[in-house]
Amino acid sequence: MGELLSPAGSLEAFYAAISNGADAIYLGLDKFSARAYAENFSSSSLKDLLNFAHLRKVKIYVTVNTLIYDEELNDVYSSLEFLASIGVDAVIIQDLAVLHYLTSHYESILPHASTQMGVDDVDAAKLLKELGFKRVVLARETPLPVIKEIKNKANIEVEAFIHGALCVSYSGNCYMSSALGERSGNRGRCAGCCRKYYSLIDLNSKENLGEGYLLSMKDLNTISYIKDMSFIDSFKIEGRMKEPEYVAKVTNTYRKILDKENVDTTLLDKVFNRSYTKGFMNGDTSSNITNITKPNNVGYEIGKVIRYHNEAIWIRLSSCLRKGDVISIHSNNIKREINIPITKLYDGNFNVIEKSCSTVIVSSKIKVDVGSKVYKVKDVLFNEEILQTLNQKEYKKLPINVEFAGKIGKPLFLKVEFENIKIYSKSSEVSEEAISTPTTKENVASQLNKLNDTPYYISNLSIQLDENVFIPLKAINQLRRNAIQQLNDKRTNIEIKKVNNAKTIKPQKFDEFIFPEITVEVSNQEQFEVAKELGIKKIYFQNIVRRNNNTSYKTINDEEVLVNGYGGIKHYLPTNKVVSDSSLNVTNHISAGILSSLGVNRITLSTEISKSKINTLIKEYIKEYNTYPNFELIVYGRNKIMHSKYCPLKRLGQCGKCKTSSYALKDDYAAFPIVFNDDCTTTLLNSKALNIMDDVIDLKGINYYRLMFTVETKEEVKEIITSFKDKLANKRKETSFVPNKHTRGHFFNNPL
Repeated sequence: MGELLSPAGSLEAFYAAISNGADAIYLGLDKFSARAYAENFSSSSLKDLLNFAHLRKVKIYVTVNTLIYDEELNDVYSSLEFLASIGVDAVIIQDLAVLHYLTSHYESILPHASTQMGVDDVDAAKLLKELGFKRVVLARETPLPVIKEIKNKANIEVEAFIHGALCVSYSGNCYMSSALGERSGNRGRCAGCCRKYYSLIDLNSKENLGEGYLLSMKDLNTISYIKDMSFIDSFKIEGRMKEPEYVAKVTNTYRKILDKENVDTTLLDKVFNRSYTKGFMNGDTSSNITNITKPNNVGYEIGKVIRYHNEAIWIRLSSCLRKGDVISIHSNNIKREINIPITKLYDGNFNVIEKSCSTVIVSSKIKVDVGSKVYKVKDVLFNEEILQTLNQKEYKKLPINVEFAGKIGKPLFLKVEFENIKIYSKSSEVSEEAISTPTTKENVASQLNKLNDTPYYISNLSIQLDENVFIPLKAINQLRRNAIQQLNDKRTNIEIKKVNNAKTIKPQKFDEFIFPEITVEVSNQEQFEVAKELGIKKIYFQNIVRRNNNTSYKTINDEEVLVNGYGGIKHYLPTNKVVSDSSLNVTNHISAGILSSLGVNRITLSTEISKSKINTLIKEYIKEYNTYPNFELIVYGRNKIMHSKYCPLKRLGQCGKCKTSSYALKDDYAAFPIVFNDDCTTTLLNSKALNIMDDVIDLKGINYYRLMFTVETKEEVKEIITSFKDKLANKRKETSFVPNKHTRGHFFNNPL
């Protein structure tokens, strides 16, 4: 079976993972980590932690998995230099610039492709392998048979999530937090918009089809499916934002499953969970994969409310409740949830008690409904049991073979052997003949076995002593300490392997910038006809390939194809001119140069890059490659803030209604139209259309400006295309920006 990979967002979680059986740990530094709100780790602490882990045969993977702007490249390169110098095992990467630097300088540190890169098909995996990745962390939506196909056909290591929180969007393609909260998920600052309350609205009839936490995914739990996943190289637990107790229990449970030991898997109900799903990976569907009644910890059911009177709640228990626990009481109003820390418990006569397993009374100033279910969301006894495991330094100690010799008139001799490492140690003084009590083999063995503060135990011990030898116990202890220290030094001594012949980036040559040309992306035939009538030469319609087309790439007769993912690039390069979409998240000149060198004809820049950073990118591109870039920029349209395998209509039992009307998700402030794709995936659009048509006139270095039409009428399409044509031709002075309909996105301010 593959390795068990556990998360660590804090020092305590790091030790929890090791003491509960992790084979590897992934963690982030203070910067460039996709969990910016985790505690994370400083450079100064990481070296010692790395040695601690390596001595216990636990690997360390560091996440450098955010998008990088040109101004940050030197800083991220310094971080990579540091990580290489201390000997981390791998770096988890989203941005191609990080990959290029790593593979151009070091062989000793392995690049792993982050799930943010959206690998869910063989073509994408093959391309990333060609670029230098040694492992791909697969998109959580990837079906198990496809994962096996990727493993077999791409011949690359595969890593898959097996437990923890799920993103409702395809990772790397969620811009909702960025659009609504100025906090980019691709920069590690997700605001959790998918955990909010929404209504599903029919835009034609205005009917509310249902409401709740309609985007809130259940947590992944694959305990029952591990046996079918034996071909996977790395089993990954999500949770760098989770408590050490969570990391400990989940790691320990999966460790025992992988080792085919008996374990009570129902105990996972006692750790943080939003209720569980087997995931799209194992065949779950939109009907079951979200918990629309509760977006946070569900815990497990322990009883029902049978009475409320005078600020007191009577609860009939089906499971014991203790002082120190925390309960959650659910009512018919799913927006109304009451969490109660149990500081005092009462029996039926209002006597204070420490524990009850029948009927109990707790205090609450908030009235609750009789019949409401009661859940335990913190189990104090369970947590105390878990915390005891955190005092251990390792899950299992490592075996060493030891040989000891004590001869009169000679120095003490000690040999310690671990795997292929042999350590020899001698004392500085010779042994003497005993005057009264000679040293026994039992005396020596007792001292040599004092290895409690080390990761070792003695598996085979050979002791040779002269019959009447006397050896001071402190001499044995010192010899043991010296040998173990030498062994540790040998095992943590790193060899930095540098690259001799670094790859150079050779993008396509473009002699000059052209006068900006308009491209148009449309969603229906009517919009297509309008664009065509207005003389638009480059129209994206039937030639758009979404990133999740992992089973049936279609033949596209158009000269150009707009691709949303790496698999599309690999598949269509031999037959079409490839245009990479904004979903490839290009934010620096290195990533742009790599895509161009692959053969991508035109590169659409990220929607999360500002005008000033675009100018820097273009300047650095020309300086680095001595050629002009061929860039495209989206200047109008409702940005696709989420692309998902999940369908809210199906979740509400309304599958098929997408063919009869138009729908949107509505919160307290805005409505977000939903596009229902022909493969039953969905695309969530921003409530306002991006409009920077007035603002790009003085932007130099963009060859193509894209107008993106989704819900617009043919009249609106005609007006917008005509208006922008006139603006580019300097025939129109008035602004096209309408504040209550439009947004400038991040054109003037980058997201956090």
